[in-house]
Amino acid sequence: MPQPDPVASPVKMDTAVAAGGLVPEVAGILTADQLLATGYSIAADQQPSGAIGWPDGHVDAWNHVECAMALTACGLHAQARRAYTWLAATQQPDGSWPVRSADGTDTDRTTESNHAAYAAVGVWHELLVTGDDDFAARMWPVVRGGIEFALGLQTARGEIIWRRLPGGSPDSYALLTGNASMYSSLRCAIALADRVGDPQPDWELAATLLGHAVACHGDLFADKSRFSMDWYYPVLAGPVRGAGAERRLKAEWDTYLVPGIGVRCVSDEPWVTGAETCELAIALEAIGDRDGALELFEQIQFLRDPAGAYWTGWQFENRKHFPHEKSAYTAAAVVLAADALSGSTGAAGLFRDVGAGPSVLLAADHTACGCAPG
Repeated sequence: MPQPDPVASPVKMDTAVAAGGLVPEVAGILTADQLLATGYSIAADQQPSGAIGWPDGHVDAWNHVECAMALTACGLHAQARRAYTWLAATQQPDGSWPVRSADGTDTDRTTESNHAAYAAVGVWHELLVTGDDDFAARMWPVVRGGIEFALGLQTARGEIIWRRLPGGSPDSYALLTGNASMYSSLRCAIALADRVGDPQPDWELAATLLGHAVACHGDLFADKSRFSMDWYYPVLAGPVRGAGAERRLKAEWDTYLVPGIGVRCVSDEPWVTGAETCELAIALEAIGDRDGALELFEQIQFLRDPAGAYWTGWQFENRKHFPHEKSAYTAAAVVLAADALSGSTGAAGLFRDVGAGPSVLLAADHTACGCAPG
């Protein structure tokens, strides 16, 4: 017999929330009306299935969830729920999502751990904004499945292997940015588990092991240091905070920051990108550097299209947009940075709140990672 929509529920507030001023607004930089226009630019990219993809139409679960979060932050709740309906409907039995083309066919049978885990961040974000516990309960099996898929790739040392290959075997290496992201996913999933009355104590240990690996054992990860994300993501996603975060960001600040225009995507190309710049702004806000976060957020507004969308990046030697596209995931990063800076929604402090305590600096299992006992 036909099954009910797993995440449909009465969605209030679409225009009411927008009219009520709960859309993020960053004084002197972007108004609520401008951010709402950015939200609608994301909604315009939503496919009939509910999926939100890249400019070429392909869809991965991580960027899809990020866009859903931005829709929620803008008060576009019906569109956000369509995105979560798609997420629930397309999860595979093992808890993962393959990359899909615009027509819905699988284009890559590898399945990535950080993609699967990120559903937890989206569902926790939705709950913080809307207070809809029924939604959280319906999405809980989706979140649990995604986290279990990721933890099935965790080694004894704590790091999580990047992906499973098409035949199901794990790949041979882990990625620092992906592991940092999965730390925040685990923290959100643990909070959600408690909220729905299904606590997962084993996830606490997994998160501690993972946070320690990210904070203290960079040698466990493939060298992707030319990418700015490997520099700031351990701060953004929570494993590195406090004095360690300040040292980490200061050490490579001049490598990745281009004064006046934003953050390079990679250290060896004359190319700044809106998403990376906004994510670094969120990281700065999370560690208490609000002035630095606002400065970055303001700088990147030159990528804004008058209608509300955002160009992905800027090649500053050729003085051209590169790639020549406006991407929903860039617009989503702008919205989430605006929310973090404005405190407009109940999820504005999400990335600040997932920050690790000192415990991640201590080895939960010193025999596995080689550190001295804590």
